[in-house]
Amino acid sequence: MSGPMTEADTDPPASRPDRIEALAEAVSAACGAAVTRVAAIAGELTFEVDPAALARVCRTLRDDERLCFEMLADLSGVDYLTFGHDEWNTHHATSSGFSRGVAVDEGAAATPAGSPRRFAAVYHLLSLRHNRRLRLRAFCDAGEPPLLDSVVDVWPAANWYEREAFDLFGILFRGHPDLRRLLTDYGFIGHPFRKDFPLIGHVEVRYDPEQRRVVYQPVTIEARVLVPRVIRDDHRYEPSLSAAAVAAGKPVG
Repeated sequence: MSGPMTEADTDPPASRPDRIEALAEAVSAACGAAVTRVAAIAGELTFEVDPAALARVCRTLRDDERLCFEMLADLSGVDYLTFGHDEWNTHHATSSGFSRGVAVDEGAAATPAGSPRRFAAVYHLLSLRHNRRLRLRAFCDAGEPPLLDSVVDVWPAANWYEREAFDLFGILFRGHPDLRRLLTDYGFIGHPFRKDFPLIGHVEVRYDPEQRRVVYQPVTIEARVLVPRVIRDDHRYEPSLSAAAVAAGKPVG
């Protein structure tokens, strides 16, 4: 069952960039110097918010009649350690596909551990009234552990999202009512989505049906380069199934 029609449903595609720009101006006017617009792909409207003003900005985005972002659709942590670098360097790199190589930039440097620009939280907001979306990014304060204000008081849905970001990235949310791990096991050490989390050298927990108890053993994950293999040994390369063979009426197999 479809919901009520909004102005976005009736706007022609050519007018949507104008609506995005109008929304960007409204956000800037409501939040002031606490937000800065940043470039984004796929037509996303993205603002970077001052971490000291995060809670105030989020409350403004929810309550301002011009904005009305009453729904937090998603919240995710991000680790920018070694951002822009990968397994190997090359002088030419594609901007699409699954390549893990990056073009050599003599002036580029990896983001060091402890950098104030390493950890961030990204908030995806939805205005049900205006049918508009907005993306916020807030970098954590420098130092360890990374720290941001909680937005649970603004959007209660942030409760589990912030617990997930804490569990996987180690981001602490000041003012969260119950900041506990959400996905990892009891007694887990470390934060598995951090870029410097080792894939070997730790223990894993599993239930052994023969011993009928929980056992600890070295992790079985092996470090590897995650580049998809191209398998060419399939029916498309079978000579008897080629278009010319089929057109000639040659038997298959």
